[in-house]
Amino acid sequence: QVQLVESGGGLVQAGGSLRLSCAASGSTFSIVAMGWYRQAPGKQRELVASISSGGTTNYADSVKGRFTISRDNRKNTVYLQMNSLKPEDTAVYYCKSDRQIYAAVIGDWGQGTQVTVSS
Repeated sequence: QVQLVESGGGLVQAGGSLRLSCAASGSTFSIVAMGWYRQAPGKQRELVASISSGGTTNYADSVKGRFTISRDNRKNTVYLQMNSLKPEDTAVYYCKSDRQIYAAVIGDWGQGTQVTVSS
């Protein structure tokens, strides 16, 4: 199993920046991808950005050019740098890891961190 601990959320004004961190522990050797998701009140959880073990990244259209996902494999940590934040970015942000166990892929979630962007 993998344990994920997020940090870095908070309150910021529109146009500001925040950096989220997600530290993984446990069976990290089996992680093949990590990502950030978010869920706003009354909305479904959505993918924000993901990064594979090989470094391939993927972004939601709404954050392209503003957010950057990166990972430090030595520290088993993934980051989400968020610039030019907008009020619509307000949500609880969750870290997720995907583990490859034989032919199965198992997802583990962090507890979430609140990001609030004021206008």
